[in-house]
Amino acid sequence: MTNTKPWLKSYPEGMPEYIGDLSYDSVAEMLEKACKKHGNRTAYVNFGKTLSYAQLDECSKNLAAYLQSKFKKGDSIAIMLPNLLQYPVAVLGILRAGMVVTNTNPLYTPRELKHQLNDASVKAIIVIENYATTLAEVIGETNVEQVITTQIGDMLGLKGSVMNFMIKKVKKMVPAFKLENTLTFNQVINKGKSLTFTETKTTLDDIAFLQYTGGTTGVSKGAMLTNRNMVSNVEQVRTWNQDNLKDGEEIVITALPLYHIFALNANCLLFTEYGAKNILITNPRDMPGFVKEIGKHKFTAMTGVNTLFNGLLNTPGFDQINFENFRFALGGGMAVQQNTADRWKQVTGVTLLEAYGLTETSPAACINPPTMADFNGMIGLPIPSTECKIIDDDGNTLPTGERGELCIKGPQVMKGYLNRPEATAETIVDDWLLTGDIAVMNEEGYFKIVDRKKDMILVSGFNVYPNEIEDAVCLHANIIESAAIGIPDEKSGEVVKLFVVVEVEMSVDDVKAHCREHLTGYKVPRHIEFREDLPKTNVGKILRKDLREE
Repeated sequence: MTNTKPWLKSYPEGMPEYIGDLSYDSVAEMLEKACKKHGNRTAYVNFGKTLSYAQLDECSKNLAAYLQSKFKKGDSIAIMLPNLLQYPVAVLGILRAGMVVTNTNPLYTPRELKHQLNDASVKAIIVIENYATTLAEVIGETNVEQVITTQIGDMLGLKGSVMNFMIKKVKKMVPAFKLENTLTFNQVINKGKSLTFTETKTTLDDIAFLQYTGGTTGVSKGAMLTNRNMVSNVEQVRTWNQDNLKDGEEIVITALPLYHIFALNANCLLFTEYGAKNILITNPRDMPGFVKEIGKHKFTAMTGVNTLFNGLLNTPGFDQINFENFRFALGGGMAVQQNTADRWKQVTGVTLLEAYGLTETSPAACINPPTMADFNGMIGLPIPSTECKIIDDDGNTLPTGERGELCIKGPQVMKGYLNRPEATAETIVDDWLLTGDIAVMNEEGYFKIVDRKKDMILVSGFNVYPNEIEDAVCLHANIIESAAIGIPDEKSGEVVKLFVVVEVEMSVDDVKAHCREHLTGYKVPRHIEFREDLPKTNVGKILRKDLREE
């Protein structure tokens, strides 16, 4: 152990520094072996319908056979689905065919979708009919050769047929669309039954996923995530939880969309390796429905973002759920707030562990120890085989306690951005990924994110970090969520403007008085605006850039 890795002394007993050799040559092999090992166990549950590991194996094999009959190894196949049973089948089918999964947000605008389909050179797309109109608008300007459509109930049996009729004909939730050369998901699975599936040899260095950054920091870029990146990260997180999660015993609640890197790796890949039962929540925005559904399961684990946990805590009935088996809650994607974590522990009895990662790190880089008794406001320790450092604007490594840009090195760091050598060179320097996040490391090796570089507010020469303000503001019992941005000011260059969502009516003076209790004078918001809600990404991350643009 050296002083350059102070986090090692904070590792739980028996935690190795490195993960060692990988057990699999590809994500496909990892998932295939999990399906064989866990066979008749339930892999996924959605709208009450179960999909066993054996069924996942069979359906994905048939999909792979069909794709192999039309496309070649390395071709990019897009998935445009919410959390449905079709999603894991699609992922495993594409990977088994030796092709690249390009995850696509169903809520994309036509412009965003066209950019991604063209940037990734997508050859085929599996799309939910509810959003097929978006695809229809742009498909003529892409090189997509095959469209595979699906409906919400397609894998739910007779119940699904009724659901599809209600959604399409009664509720009119599927806008009319015109697409040529389409097949349905079930037609493709059935066609694959009569075709020959050929085992495709992929290597650890082959790209498994083209995972697009959300575009919150400019044009959406495709992070090239190799089999090595993804398998390594699953192994890293599995090692980190070696005494916490058990094979064949986990029931995990999956409310974050699986097309998002956090849920993709943690829920779709990691928990499949564990042989877990994965409860898919298709529409977590329906909080009463969400609470009703999870109340049916004796779940052991849940992943989410702060807004998701906060939303559950504010939904009637959540505190009545049986948390007897619940023991693992992981928060990422955005900062977990102290108030949310404290309430979560109070209601569920489980510590909300904060983790940190990026699309570019597959995603996990730092996680708090599973043994942690209480929320600590930190993003945790670098997980095995991961190094972190803090640098200044000139690239010099800063000492403990100094604020600077967080950099990450490890086998989970992406290959680069697709077709963007300049952006790759700016982001990965000497094998270190420059995150663009301002952080600080303490003596014990724990890291804390202060903020995004570009979100920092400069008030009279003082750095003000929105996360700090939002965390303090949300300590107030009546404030549900908040967002802080900098706006121009003649005297001080910038001042803080705060947007708040409140539970009961408050005045501007009430909010300012609360802020003065918890923040230094120059950090107290000068302007306060009350909102019914705040703009968010589809996974619940608050979009400060949208508020700035307003």
